[in-house]
Amino acid sequence: MKLAIFYMPLTAILFWAACTPQPQTEEAALPPQLFSEGYKPATFENDARTEKIKAIAPDLQQLVENHIEERHIPGMAYGIVVDGELVLSGSAGLMNIEKELPSTTQSVYRIASMTKSFTAMAILKLRDEGKLSLDEPVVKYIPEVGQLQYLTKDAPTIDIENLLTMTAGFPEDNPWGDRQLDEPDQMLMDLVSDGISFSNPPSYYYEYSNTGYALLGNIVSRVSGQPYQQYINENIFVPLGMNNTYWEYEDVPADELAIGYRWEDDQWKLEPMLHDGSFGAMGGLITTIEDFSKYVSFHLSAWPPRDDADNGPVRRSTLREMHTPKFPRLNANNRNYKDEPCASMTGYGYGLSIVRDCEGRVAVSHGGALPGFGSNYTFFPHYGIGVMAFGNLTYTSPWPTREVIGRLILDEVDPERRRLPISDILRKRQEQVADLIQNWDEQLEAEIIAENLYLDRSREKRKAAIEEVLAQAGAITSVEDINPYNQLRGRFEMKGENGTVRVFFSLSPEKVPKVQRLFVWFVANE
Repeated sequence: MKLAIFYMPLTAILFWAACTPQPQTEEAALPPQLFSEGYKPATFENDARTEKIKAIAPDLQQLVENHIEERHIPGMAYGIVVDGELVLSGSAGLMNIEKELPSTTQSVYRIASMTKSFTAMAILKLRDEGKLSLDEPVVKYIPEVGQLQYLTKDAPTIDIENLLTMTAGFPEDNPWGDRQLDEPDQMLMDLVSDGISFSNPPSYYYEYSNTGYALLGNIVSRVSGQPYQQYINENIFVPLGMNNTYWEYEDVPADELAIGYRWEDDQWKLEPMLHDGSFGAMGGLITTIEDFSKYVSFHLSAWPPRDDADNGPVRRSTLREMHTPKFPRLNANNRNYKDEPCASMTGYGYGLSIVRDCEGRVAVSHGGALPGFGSNYTFFPHYGIGVMAFGNLTYTSPWPTREVIGRLILDEVDPERRRLPISDILRKRQEQVADLIQNWDEQLEAEIIAENLYLDRSREKRKAAIEEVLAQAGAITSVEDINPYNQLRGRFEMKGENGTVRVFFSLSPEKVPKVQRLFVWFVANE
């Protein structure tokens, strides 16, 4: 056989080369990550959270029983987690009216949109493994998305993070999306191919979208090479020991499955149980309080940052990423459970809602609602406490959330918040700053003052102002411990005969941190 030789124009050769897949080159290995061995994580100083929560058990049970009677909820189950332990749990009413089966913490309830954070966790796990990036266009994984007609010419392409944060521009689709739960994958792809209507351009505004999370589930399947549900089972449920959590209600033992109802014409009526399908990633999970408490405990384990072994389904830092709000919104007219003004900031992270209230408390939460069911959970990262409740009445909160969380948990229990220990460098600099502002030793100044401090305000002006403050205070009788804001910033007080000298300082980012900001002011005795 003769070897045939073909000649191609240069332009054709270049075109052929550009269109031919090229071998992937290995990225240069990153250097090992270094870390400090002196970091001290936040801790509880006088921890009595568990004992205090157990003490509210009678009040909580009474609240629950009153609530389900007032709202005509057939049954519910609840639990409270402290760190990694379910310390208080209970139930009320019936999970199955026809069989007169009481609800228990082992009853298996559909938890609807509380499923979304599992989907988000799966996406982030794939990201951590280098199998996708959050800033990649969705069309890379779901080609059908390329047929969508955007609202404006300047609209950015929808990426995976848009789906996670509900900023893809899709319209709010409750309760339409709920009824799509059992649709096959082909229906979801047909929906996309036919064209999804937009309510906003992508990356412009947050709007709750079940459809977006159904697409995320589809991406999990395509990237992992296995059905979405199987991926969640193997990579989240099994590692966490969630052995009584299901996707398909027909797989649940009949005497353990909570049946869904609606209240109509002064009576309970059965709601149809929906099978699992392409929209399962937005709301298909069925689980128990005891199983779900393991998931909440896992989220709480992300706090505080620390050096312990990181053995979860995803890294602790990934969980904290899930708890970080995107597109935050100010609720200036918000009111607390006492109906007192308490502004808050709200945002959606990855499959989770995050609220910071006027007192600086952070709550991470999500609700769930489908025909026949209503559920919610909230956890407080800085308190190490999580609460959850499941019920079997259409679109109804299973318990009085504001009363439970506001009055019982935040007011009556009044849990201690973790406190950050004083770092070694911050403690050392505090002692030196207290010495400096009383004595103005030039050698000490040279050691601890950053180069900008006297450029920002001259030494003479700064020294005169501080000496005036100390003169107002009179003789200093004690220097209190510093209250650390972080490793390199804090505030402390110096008690004087006539009042208090308050001192705030922050340190520079140099290898040996120095004082870059310093404020000193006087507060007279009352």
